[in-house]
Amino acid sequence: MPKIHDISMTIEESMQVWKSYEQKKPHITNVQNHDEGKPHESLLSMNVHTGTHVDAPLHMIAGGETIETISLDRLCGPARVLDLTHLQGHIAKEDLVPFAIQRGERLLFKTASSFTEEFILDFVFLREDGARYLAEIGVGLVATDALGIERAQPEYPTHRTLMRNDVIIVEGVRLKDVEAGNYTLIIAPLKLTGIDASPARAFLMD
Repeated sequence: MPKIHDISMTIEESMQVWKSYEQKKPHITNVQNHDEGKPHESLLSMNVHTGTHVDAPLHMIAGGETIETISLDRLCGPARVLDLTHLQGHIAKEDLVPFAIQRGERLLFKTASSFTEEFILDFVFLREDGARYLAEIGVGLVATDALGIERAQPEYPTHRTLMRNDVIIVEGVRLKDVEAGNYTLIIAPLKLTGIDASPARAFLMD
């Protein structure tokens, strides 16, 4: 049996969230329990961009497609982890060219974000020119270990460039214990509909 690497974030109240905003933290409430003579049940309240999640175009494009339009066959299959842990600030086209990226590839970016469970304000992001390069190649999916694929770019050009070119964006994967190389990727978002994202469980298999 192949080795399975769970690359999902754990959903818990103390987890890292975007810019550590209190309102973005998930909340878990016990709504009934055995002391009341009832089965134990909990209520989970969280943003759909919490933890490991898949973005839908609606997130950044007015009138864009919603999460149920992303088929599972695009989220599962051969993938490659790129070691970008040496980079600071951003990922540019010049950083990606040496990898000889091919059309249709599913790519996972391993950066410094994989080595902390705290939100890094200056996390390594995919710069607009890097996004254009990947869109021109025609990659199928880009996953990052940060909670966002971009920051500090007016008008969100990285998101919008990828989304307008049918490149799926996955944010918040965990790659600390995963070596660079080729794997089989499985991403299973919750079966939601009509909205801008979905939390997901994500795995890599050797």
